[in-house]
Amino acid sequence: MNRPRSTRRLSILFLLMGGLAWGAFNVSAQTNASGMAPFRLTLDGGSQPQDIDAGIRILFTITLLSLAPSFILLTTCFTRIVIVLSFVRTALQLQAAPANQIVVGLALFMTFFIMSPVWDKINHDAIVPYRGSQITSEEALGRASGHIRNFMLKQARTKDVELFVALAQMPATPPDQLPLRVVVPGFIISELRTAFQMGFLILVPFILIDVVVSTVLMSMGMMMLPPATIAMPIKILLFVLIDGWALIVRSLIMSFGS
Repeated sequence: MNRPRSTRRLSILFLLMGGLAWGAFNVSAQTNASGMAPFRLTLDGGSQPQDIDAGIRILFTITLLSLAPSFILLTTCFTRIVIVLSFVRTALQLQAAPANQIVVGLALFMTFFIMSPVWDKINHDAIVPYRGSQITSEEALGRASGHIRNFMLKQARTKDVELFVALAQMPATPPDQLPLRVVVPGFIISELRTAFQMGFLILVPFILIDVVVSTVLMSMGMMMLPPATIAMPIKILLFVLIDGWALIVRSLIMSFGS
């Protein structure tokens, strides 16, 4: 007698749940039919100059944040600065002083200092008009990339840029119309070449100190004493006396002023 009652109760419960589900489905269908559309990502920006939807703008911002280190490394003066500072540490025979964080931090702040005129132009010509809804995003991006292109072309060798123009099989193009895919690799090669030239000039006097110290130790018969033990303090003392860090920083900044 109990089994039929429990079966009957379960049947009534399933019927009630099915009725509620059917009613909820009908209400949602009527709501969607009445014009309450679900959220969707659209590309139409209306008649305003800001022609990017909010979702696309967020996605674009996240993408720029993920690519920001690459932009800093490849399209600014950071590459030359950090390589030259690494050469200085190698010339002094110091493996961990200054630390990598200090070298990279100094290179970043010097990059901000050197690139500030370019970024001021980008802010004035691209970012401010775009925020004021005066230009579209494509125009703002074109103006910003134009200033970056001018900086890279000013620092890059013509030979390096022409190399990638030839590899891309491009016709004769004015410099201000060259695409970034051609300008950026030419600029990187030029920066590497300039940084290694400066690094060589930094290494030469310290190598001479090593030669002199080695010769003196050999003439004194102290062959068991490593020359680096005597040469490293002399290098550090000489570097401090001539105010080496100020000279290196001044030379790097002046190298971008031409």
